[in-house]
Amino acid sequence: MTEEIRKVAVIGAGQAGRRFALRCAQAGFDVILEDVMPANLRHAEAEFSDLSGNLATGSMTFALTVEDAVRDADIAIDFVPDELESKLEIFSLIDRMAPPKTILCTPSEALSITDLASCTYRPDGCLALRGDLAAGDRIRLLHPESTSAKVLSAASVFFATLNLPATLVPDPDAPMLMKNIKPA
Repeated sequence: MTEEIRKVAVIGAGQAGRRFALRCAQAGFDVILEDVMPANLRHAEAEFSDLSGNLATGSMTFALTVEDAVRDADIAIDFVPDELESKLEIFSLIDRMAPPKTILCTPSEALSITDLASCTYRPDGCLALRGDLAAGDRIRLLHPESTSAKVLSAASVFFATLNLPATLVPDPDAPMLMKNIKPA
């Protein structure tokens, strides 16, 4: 897994995805914004066209496919609806198309990151965000027990750079393991 995050793939160019992508680019990260709806990408391009001089040392590019967006990403963050089917589909796509170093991250108030991570080839590299990214408040980074220390460290530094201090929290929604059940 990556030790330093420089390249950020943002999947979903709706309002929340655009705001997050812009925040990343303004903080100096190289951002690739992707959306399945070409109209959303056109809207984002128009919105960001006047901002290119305000992106510090970062950059903003646009991709028409998830594969193009995550090809070199250190972290991929999706902004698809917070529904199990949508999250499973996007995690599966990113997991197959991104290099092994890529951290998978998803904003989710309802789903267990342990369950989502278990459906990937990188359960030690998956995180969930809880909290209001737009408000700039402290956020919580939920992680499965198996998440590597490198991933937790890189993600903490990344979100701190975005002025979004993160509290690392083991997934409270993780299913109970069978080994914790004692025979009668």
